Amino acid sequence: MVDTNQYLDMFIEESKEHLQNINDRLLELEQNMDDLSVINELFRSAHTLKGMAATMGFDDLASLTHEMETVMDLIRNQSIQLDSHTMDVIFQCVDLLEEMILDIADGGNGELEISNAITLLRQLSQSESPVKTEDVADEVQDAHQHISSQQEVATTIEQDMELNEYEISVIKESLHDGYQAFSIHIELADTCMLKAARAYMVFDHLDAKGEILRSTPTVEELEEEKFDRSFEILYLTTMSREEVERIIMSISEIEAIQIVQVQVSSKAEETKVKPVQGQEKEESNHPTSNTNGNGHPKQRHRVTSKSIRVDIERLDSLMNLFSEMVIDRGRLEQISSEMNSTDLQETVEHMSRISTDLQNIILTMRMVPVEQVFNRFPRMVRDLAKELNKNVNLEILGEDTELDRTVIDEIGDPLVHLLRNSLDHGVEDSQTRLAKGKPEVAIVRLSAYHSGNHVFIEVYDDGAGIDAERVKRKAIEKGIIDEKAAEKMTEEQAHELLFASGLSTSEKVTDVSGRGVGLDVVKAKITALGGNVTVQSKLGEGTTFLIQLPLTLSIISSMLVQVQHEKYAIPLSSIIETAIIKQDQIMHAHNKSVIDFRGKIVPLVFLEEIFEIPHMSQDVMDEHSVVIVRKGEKMAGLVVDHFIGQQEIVLKSLGKYLTNVFAISGATILGDGQVALIIDCNALIK
Repeated sequence: MVDTNQYLDMFIEESKEHLQNINDRLLELEQNMDDLSVINELFRSAHTLKGMAATMGFDDLASLTHEMETVMDLIRNQSIQLDSHTMDVIFQCVDLLEEMILDIADGGNGELEISNAITLLRQLSQSESPVKTEDVADEVQDAHQHISSQQEVATTIEQDMELNEYEISVIKESLHDGYQAFSIHIELADTCMLKAARAYMVFDHLDAKGEILRSTPTVEELEEEKFDRSFEILYLTTMSREEVERIIMSISEIEAIQIVQVQVSSKAEETKVKPVQGQEKEESNHPTSNTNGNGHPKQRHRVTSKSIRVDIERLDSLMNLFSEMVIDRGRLEQISSEMNSTDLQETVEHMSRISTDLQNIILTMRMVPVEQVFNRFPRMVRDLAKELNKNVNLEILGEDTELDRTVIDEIGDPLVHLLRNSLDHGVEDSQTRLAKGKPEVAIVRLSAYHSGNHVFIEVYDDGAGIDAERVKRKAIEKGIIDEKAAEKMTEEQAHELLFASGLSTSEKVTDVSGRGVGLDVVKAKITALGGNVTVQSKLGEGTTFLIQLPLTLSIISSMLVQVQHEKYAIPLSSIIETAIIKQDQIMHAHNKSVIDFRGKIVPLVFLEEIFEIPHMSQDVMDEHSVVIVRKGEKMAGLVVDHFIGQQEIVLKSLGKYLTNVFAISGATILGDGQVALIIDCNALIK
């Protein structure tokens, strides 16, 4: 009996990966329903998922996957016709599988009402064409006639795996076509509990690059775990022995593998298993080496795993501990400078360099490709486009761009809103597009890329664009702005109104839009992540939403400043530069203090006034220290008393009692034990 609790996390993670692969392959198949290679991949993923579910005791999951596997097998054998109805049924079943996996992840048993889905699948299975069945029977008869004409015989392979006439025929023909034949002996680790799942992972990986002629024990016995720890495979492939070994080594919990090349000659006495060059020498020097009955050495390779799965909570704990170390590092640096001890300063400098390297490693460990978020959108766009009766092609670029796991977990919902907005508001239906002279198929592009200390994510569509005048009218109707303000607004400012709470340009409420909830939620979520979202649009040509996000939320580089007796931290990612300005350089416009910064009028923000800091000195300042910050295209000058210097700080939450404090995103503990508040430049500029 498998201890499901011990292996549950691994089962959930691998099941999600297989579900994602099934979803991706189904979308490919929908574009080209004659691509049998995609159907083979689908079958393998479903087959592996079934084996894992059965091993873990999730019967509903195994039953539904078994019925799906039956349908896919009939499709790949061309026994039933693949059409849009069949695709819809399989997609519905995948949704049910996803619900089951989520239920299991939440502590449930994965039980769900699946009788309707199974009925639909069985109806598809029973629609098998009798003509196709006869065709298959004819092909089998032809194959037997072909086998009987062959004269080759095989000798014994490892553990008495003998080749029959059919296998000899297939191997000989494959060798003529440039393939190689291998006998592969695989031994699982003692600690491996999901033996069936591991065996099918091997099948899954090898099937993608070749053909498995036979396994010992049989597939059924492997599925039911009727084997100890080892099994053998007779495998045809164009890959080299090293490539085959590399693929198998990538699978965890495999203790050892042995790969022996199979050669089939036209003479019966020369038909043999050929050891790979260098095998004999390596094994003969080994104190525990064995040979088989033919005198051929039996090689075993110890496989070491290249990666491990780590719970994100452990990485969070590691980051928190390191954060405390950063605070202590700052304290030590301050003490060493005060004591003026050369030995202490050298030691602290060395510790600082090491801790910086350690920080980079920890941050890198937390970085995750945005692909983990992006890969769920093709299916969502497909379903939504079908619901809206629109023809849309989703393009994804830069999916290997990495973000901190904390940001990855939060960015999904905003992107869902933006993509739904593009499909509902932006993209026109096919008839409208053709009437405008546009291609019938609309393009929605999701892309990500790095720039400096930020990651940018763009959501673009080549749809109708944003009608600024219509947005203004809706904003006036909702009381968000008045007519006088609307007249003064530029097109870009009108576009920003889309992020106002309660605004929707839809004429009617549907399941997709029209309730005035969406883009305001996007804005709030992105801002909470320390990011920014802007929109660019041209009427009739399309719209781009641009999201700017910090690489990480844990440790940030900042400029420490002082205002009276209080210290503040300003994130370096928001700073353009620092400057000293004289009092006579300050001008006034619309009752606001401004300066001329490189030809641009920049408003001044006096932090002493904003944060209501008690004024300690009565002296009139002739000069002001200013930090120029920006948010998108907008800039502001933060007026402070002194610059302290640049420092890496640990971002700490203010806690549940100090929520929604204006222009403060958190706090940090400095080396001397003081608390410095971290300024939210986006809020000040807004």
